[in-house]
Amino acid sequence: MAKLLVVLFALFVVPSIVTAHFMADPLLLKGSVYCDTCRCGYETTASKFLAGAVVRVECRKRTPTAELTYTKEAVTDSTGHYEVLVHGDRGDDLCDAVLVKSSDPECSTPNAGRDRARVILTRYNGMNSNTRFANAMGFLKNTPLASCPQILQQYQDTEAED
Repeated sequence: MAKLLVVLFALFVVPSIVTAHFMADPLLLKGSVYCDTCRCGYETTASKFLAGAVVRVECRKRTPTAELTYTKEAVTDSTGHYEVLVHGDRGDDLCDAVLVKSSDPECSTPNAGRDRARVILTRYNGMNSNTRFANAMGFLKNTPLASCPQILQQYQDTEAED
């Protein structure tokens, strides 16, 4: 009888304790928001990180209706970085960090293709950390800096011709 109780304990109670531990411990999502001062579509040495920009984490069901299942907003700090505590495992959802609002009226147009970042918010993917990272997202400056042509020259392909 004692052996049966030990087996039942191992089969039912231990997994419940482990699951409860993971569900109670939130994931930390980190990312950054920048201003694309040259309007080139990617970060450059002239890009500026934006303090006070608003970002939203959105998770949706993997169904044709894509019903919203989770949302939470964050604001970037003085260095343009944000952190969001995500409660619950979102492994069955498609989740994105999304630009909501710029803090700079001169740099407020979301950069298509850099206005959202897909994030995986589950513990069941082999990662042993509670921290997840989103790709940097950016807004476009209304008018590019005058120095942008010189800045962008450093990013040009310089392969030698044969």
